[in-house]
Amino acid sequence: MSKFSLFFGAGTALPTPFEQSGELDLESYRKLLRFQLDSGIDALLVCGTTGEAPTLSDDEATTLLCETVRTAQRCVPVIMGVGSNCTAHAAEKARQAEKNGADALLAVTPYYNKCTPEGLVRHYREIASATSLPIIAYTVPSRTGMTIPPSIWGELFAIPNMIGIKDATGDIAYGAQFLSHFGSEICLWSGNDNATLPLLSLGSEGVISVLSNIKPKETSRLCHAFAEGKIGEAQALANALLPLSDALFCEVNPIPVKAALSIMGLCKPYCRMPLTTASESTFKKLERLLISLRSNDNLPSA
Repeated sequence: MSKFSLFFGAGTALPTPFEQSGELDLESYRKLLRFQLDSGIDALLVCGTTGEAPTLSDDEATTLLCETVRTAQRCVPVIMGVGSNCTAHAAEKARQAEKNGADALLAVTPYYNKCTPEGLVRHYREIASATSLPIIAYTVPSRTGMTIPPSIWGELFAIPNMIGIKDATGDIAYGAQFLSHFGSEICLWSGNDNATLPLLSLGSEGVISVLSNIKPKETSRLCHAFAEGKIGEAQALANALLPLSDALFCEVNPIPVKAALSIMGLCKPYCRMPLTTASESTFKKLERLLISLRSNDNLPSA
């Protein structure tokens, strides 16, 4: 099997901007897309965790996907989140995503109604059978209560259009074990910004990032500098960006990233319930960090 590399570098997990009323704020969404594309991001993810996917209707998700595809104009891959704890619904979302121009899919493991390893393989098989698009499996046990176990990796990635995994386990050993088994055949992207550089050193394809919402150019550059053998530059970028990366998780994602984007004038800070707007202390922390990073003197050249 030869590796199908959808993208190398940083793919931004986009938030979904809302008005205070809870309606989609498409004007802000277009601003976010232009900021990302103008900054040279490597891929865009629509309707993932950062996009508050569980609160979106299928029609809203389609609207966001179509807007992204239209704006990206095939300059970068557009990945659509199709995860669900209902297999039939995930498969239908996959069909609709392909129909509406997605380049690839991200499918999180089922959540709440946790399944057996056999059920997990069958879940992904059904999604894969509904589409010809490449699929990235997403393991994020802090949210779903389950990890894709190594015992089913072989069976799972024998499915022809399963091309990779987004690893948000927070366990570098998990990514290391995966890459030692499949690094020449199956892609791995970090799902945690603070693990981007360690996993690059083990052979990953980069990161599906929250941080790149705020620093797209620098997050992408971190990955490409490493690939170019500029290890010192990559290390300096990782170290310089770490305080902001950590701050973006001082409350539940995407509460802080929406606060930061609102400070930058790119979208409003509102989330849909049960998520709330960031606290005053979070706003102040993010304002301080954004000011400190505003000058190029405080970041390595990107």
